[in-house]
Amino acid sequence: MNIGLYFGSFNPIHHGHLIIANHIVQTQPLDEVWFIVSPQNPFKPASTLLNENHRYFLVQEAIEGEHRLKASNVEFHLPKPSYTIHTLTYLQEQYPKHQFHVIMGSDSFQNVERWKNGELILQNYPIIIYKRPGFMVEPVEGARLTIADAPLLEISSTHIRELIKRNQSIRYLVPDAVIREIEKGMYYKK
Repeated sequence: MNIGLYFGSFNPIHHGHLIIANHIVQTQPLDEVWFIVSPQNPFKPASTLLNENHRYFLVQEAIEGEHRLKASNVEFHLPKPSYTIHTLTYLQEQYPKHQFHVIMGSDSFQNVERWKNGELILQNYPIIIYKRPGFMVEPVEGARLTIADAPLLEISSTHIRELIKRNQSIRYLVPDAVIREIEKGMYYKK
């Protein structure tokens, strides 16, 4: 199977994430897109993150009924912080018949060579890049890059968390099932 891996904190998952994943699974030669929920991104402070199990559950709720979109907690069982190369290596060992494609925004792509073993990712895995305004994609020798013109919404998880702290509505920014769970768990209130 051809699997697209969409890495992120998803803190919380929102419609922008879902639109990108849905667009890519429908327009690229992929069987599925897996949301890889990162327990600890080495570039983000852990103190701002909702518990990883809660974030994983919110992703599951957001994609309920979508057969080609999957939630993955694979990084929960790997050393922290989460490094993409470690996850890719582990998944390739676990699923040797799958072809994994890394999905990322053009903003992240500009930094990929600074990632741990970023050159190995570029040389060994196809990369599907969705454009972000202001971030051009320059070709990299030996890399297999595909540019996906996914519709982009200017929604950020940071903004959603700020709205929740101010007791303002996040309706239309995240799926209703995610709103219900955030309210029930009183997530992001502190």
